[in-house]
Amino acid sequence: MSPLLSASGLPLSVLDLAPIAEGSDAGHALGHALDLARHVEALGFRRFWLAEHHNMPGIASAATAVALAHVAAGTTTIRVGSGGIMLPNHAPLLIAEQFGTLAALHPGRIDLGLGRAPGTDQVTARAMRRDLHAAADSFPRDVVELLHFFGPGEPGQAVSAIPGRGLNVPIWILGSSLFGAQLAAALGLPFAFASHFAPDYLLQALEIYRSGFRPSEDLAQPYAAACINVFAADTDAEARRLFTSLEQAFIALRTGRPRQLPPPIDPEAEELQFARAALSSTFRYAVIGAPETVRQGLEDFVARTKVDEVIATANIFDHSARLRSFKLLSEVWPQVTAGQQRAA
Repeated sequence: MSPLLSASGLPLSVLDLAPIAEGSDAGHALGHALDLARHVEALGFRRFWLAEHHNMPGIASAATAVALAHVAAGTTTIRVGSGGIMLPNHAPLLIAEQFGTLAALHPGRIDLGLGRAPGTDQVTARAMRRDLHAAADSFPRDVVELLHFFGPGEPGQAVSAIPGRGLNVPIWILGSSLFGAQLAAALGLPFAFASHFAPDYLLQALEIYRSGFRPSEDLAQPYAAACINVFAADTDAEARRLFTSLEQAFIALRTGRPRQLPPPIDPEAEELQFARAALSSTFRYAVIGAPETVRQGLEDFVARTKVDEVIATANIFDHSARLRSFKLLSEVWPQVTAGQQRAA
């Protein structure tokens, strides 16, 4: 049994954005993604997901299925998947074929998380989607179509996903609002909330998902995960310093000047003080600190949300510090889950 699951059934997973550090490039970022996946696999994490973003100078996972193939081929046991694929950017058949291929190559290890946002700015979205409103409005229908492509097929079926048909690749609905929760509940699918950057509706979305859940052939009971930023270091001060890279990146994004992931700076820098109030809501659930601080923060988050799985993400400039952060997280996680058992 994985060391991270020995104390409790509550799994711990990773969302990676394959961050491109300032002065580096996409090749190094994808190499670091694979190295991180191998690292957390050895530590006992459940999943390693990559997310689809476009026209972002600091993110290397735009061609998500290709990046996942790279990671899956270099690992052996950890589940690998999308967190997520922005389905309105694609024809469901093409996604079924892509993830069917991944599942054929790596049986029992592939997840397909789906979102309906563009994963980019509106100008870039138009370059991909052409008709933005129609693409987003068709999301529920496209999810059902994708589920059908992964099914066993029917006599006389004119179009099949090959590879894909009969593979039943697990599909998750991802969301940062109430819409995804409603859809996941109606279809009886697992649900993951993006509280690492859009936490406002987290608790309400979880309640809607659980109360409206309809059992399906694949899922008898609701299963909810939430993603949060977890920055761990040997001291609280060092963790806060590492976190300034993400703060700077968000400031740049919010002001229309996206950039590569910058190196950390003094947490008391004037440029951060000016914008930190605006970011406080965005990062309200972020857990930043030394191991004991991280343990307490995660215990509070799990107790508040009662999620079935925690997905941690950490855009840290220095790769070795990022590996260290996830190592420290793995060491406190059994204490977190043991604490939840005592509370129950």
